[in-house]
Amino acid sequence: MIPSERLKGIEAFVTAADAGSFAAAAGRLHLTSSAISKSIARLETRLGSRLFDRTTRRLTLTDAGAAFYETCVRVLADLAEAEAVLASHRSDIVGRLKVDVPVAFGRMRVLPLLLDFAERHPNVRPNITFTDRVVDVIEEGVDVAVRIGTPTAWPEALGHRYLGTERVIFCAAPAYLDQHGLPRTVDELATRDCILYGRADGSTIAWRFGDAAGEVEQRTMDGRIVLGSAEAQVEAVRAGFGIAQLATWLIAADLQRGDLVEILPGQATEGLPLHLVWPRSRQLSPKVDALLAVLTEGLRVE
Repeated sequence: MIPSERLKGIEAFVTAADAGSFAAAAGRLHLTSSAISKSIARLETRLGSRLFDRTTRRLTLTDAGAAFYETCVRVLADLAEAEAVLASHRSDIVGRLKVDVPVAFGRMRVLPLLLDFAERHPNVRPNITFTDRVVDVIEEGVDVAVRIGTPTAWPEALGHRYLGTERVIFCAAPAYLDQHGLPRTVDELATRDCILYGRADGSTIAWRFGDAAGEVEQRTMDGRIVLGSAEAQVEAVRAGFGIAQLATWLIAADLQRGDLVEILPGQATEGLPLHLVWPRSRQLSPKVDALLAVLTEGLRVE
C-alpha cells in the first residue's frame, strides 16, 4: 500500500472520536457530515474492522477502534511536531486562539496577560470566553483553558500544568475595624458582620479556618450580606459592610494600598489549585506553546 494511503481518513476518525459525532467532527474540519461518514466508512473497509458503535445520539469506539485511536493520536502528534519544527522558524505566531478563563480571575489576572500577548503577536486572533463552569475543552474547540479547582481526573486527551494554590484570608476595611473592633479569635469573628459568597441555589460557601498544625475546620456563617460574585464581595468589604474570606489574588492591590487589612492570619488556609489545560493534540502548535509559556510565567503562584 502506498504510504500516503494509510493516512487517509485518520484525521476524520480521530476528530469524530473526540467530538462524539460526525456532525461535530464535520464542523471542526469544515466538511459535511456525509464526507466524514464516507471517509470513516472507507477507512473501516480498508482496515477490515468496525471502529465505531453508532447510535442516534453519539458515537462510541469499539475495542478495535479504541486501540486504533491511540495509535492515530500518536501519529498525528508526530506530524504536528514536524510541522511545529518548521513553524518555529517563523518569527510570527499566527491564527485563531480560543482561550477560556474563569470570570473574576480571568478579568483581573489573565486578561492583562492575554492583551499583552495579542499586542506582541498582532497576527494572532484571540477569542476569549469568561465562564465559571467547567468547559469541555475538546468539545468546544478551546486551545488553552485556565481552571481553578480540583479535578476528579484528567482525561488522556488533555495536557495540564499545575501553577500553584491560592491563599485564602479574612479581611476587612480599616474603618470597619475602627468602628467594630478587631476580632482576635474565631468566636469573636462570628459576632461580626460576615459578607458571604452565595450560590444560585440559595446556599452559601462555608468559611474555612486553619491552625498551626495544618488542620482545617469548616463553619457555615450567618451572613449580613450574601453576594454571588467575588468581585462584589470585595466592593462590599471596601465599603465597610463587614468581613469576608477572600483569595489573595482578588485583593492583593487593596492589601498593598492599605484599603483592606488581613484579620486572624493564623486562620488563613490554602484555597483552590490553579491549572492550565489544553488538548494534547495542539500543544506543539507555536501559538499554543507560546501562550502556555506566557501564562505559566504570569500566573504561577509562588
